[in-house]
Amino acid sequence: MATFVLVHGAWHGGWCWAKVAPMLEQAGHQVYAPTLTGLGDRAHLLSKDVTLNTHIRDIVALLEYEDLMNVVLVGHSYAGMVIRGATEFAHRRIKKLVYLDAVLPMAGESVLGSNGAESPHRIEANLHGEGWRIPKPKADASGAVLGVTDKQDLDWMVERLTDHPLATFEQPIKLWSSEAAALPGAYILCTGRRNEWFEGMAQRARAMGYQYFEIPTGHDAMISAPRDLVAILLEIVIGRRSD
Repeated sequence: MATFVLVHGAWHGGWCWAKVAPMLEQAGHQVYAPTLTGLGDRAHLLSKDVTLNTHIRDIVALLEYEDLMNVVLVGHSYAGMVIRGATEFAHRRIKKLVYLDAVLPMAGESVLGSNGAESPHRIEANLHGEGWRIPKPKADASGAVLGVTDKQDLDWMVERLTDHPLATFEQPIKLWSSEAAALPGAYILCTGRRNEWFEGMAQRARAMGYQYFEIPTGHDAMISAPRDLVAILLEIVIGRRSD
């Protein structure tokens, strides 16, 4: 039995794993899907003081208070920053890192990077988020939101998305532990809609010797392709693809 901790990305909450968690549990595994401070059912805690460190502490606290060991720590999108930061404080509790179409950061990097002032996220925060909130994403020209196109999924998803604290995208990550850096990892790239940034992260992961997988779906694979995602997660922990 494996213990999965599923960490959602920006604008989401633990709710986004609602299709994935039951399938992992039915396969005999333990699953935690926490919601980060200021998001989802914890949106009432959203403030300009919520930073990347806040979210890292959320995950470290879960690992410690639940006394979890040999954890498969999965991070979607922005949460790649969160799970990597958590390893610095709790590497002894973590068995493997899994990046799902996610940021795979190096020391000193942030989500916005060196051109943060020109980032569309910062511009949106300045225009519509009082300078510190990034409004939840809107539908693109095709009607999709974060690569999700199914109407039923969209209706369920869009009403649950919440604004995201800009400070979490601005704060550079601090990495110092050689033990944390040595943890094995896997990268899952969503190829349904091209994204050069995540493709670059996938290349970085492969250069680091991580396992590599692809899912032909949009960015939110846990919503649009949960069975494919679960099959890969099970392959990661048992060494072969589960039907």
